[in-house]
Amino acid sequence: MDSAPQQTPVDDKVVVGWREWVALPQADVPWVKAKIDTGAKSSSIHAFDLEVHEQDGQEWVRFSIHPWQRSDEDHVELSLPVLDMREVRSSNGQVEKRYAVALDVTLAGRTITTVMTLSNRDEMGFRMLIGREALERGFLVDSSISYAGGRPRRAVRRKNWGK
Repeated sequence: MDSAPQQTPVDDKVVVGWREWVALPQADVPWVKAKIDTGAKSSSIHAFDLEVHEQDGQEWVRFSIHPWQRSDEDHVELSLPVLDMREVRSSNGQVEKRYAVALDVTLAGRTITTVMTLSNRDEMGFRMLIGREALERGFLVDSSISYAGGRPRRAVRRKNWGK
């Protein structure tokens, strides 16, 4: 006898849209626009000036991010332990190796620590993707909405479009 698939209760899930404004508390960045991507396993952020170094016997990576779309303003530098190197297949089918780090992300009011791969996303529509590994931690995606978790004031949103 076949049984119906197990339903997951939605009471404790946070609903997010196909794009959201997120915060990066470790970087003191209150707003970054991110695409919610259920087709991607891992999350990814646009990172540049990557520099690997050793600290306390562990491999670390220092990198910079641009929190604003289409803008080089307000770059932020981070230094985090390297979790591993991941082979990631991009949307165009190419496989590349990327550094993976643990990064705190606040999405729709819930802060989680998730694995984030470092990638050159400068030419992409969004400088950050939130993938399934993060979404599995208590989020439901409603693809018919945007910014279910709220958004910044209009002046901040306008700054995000660059000058």
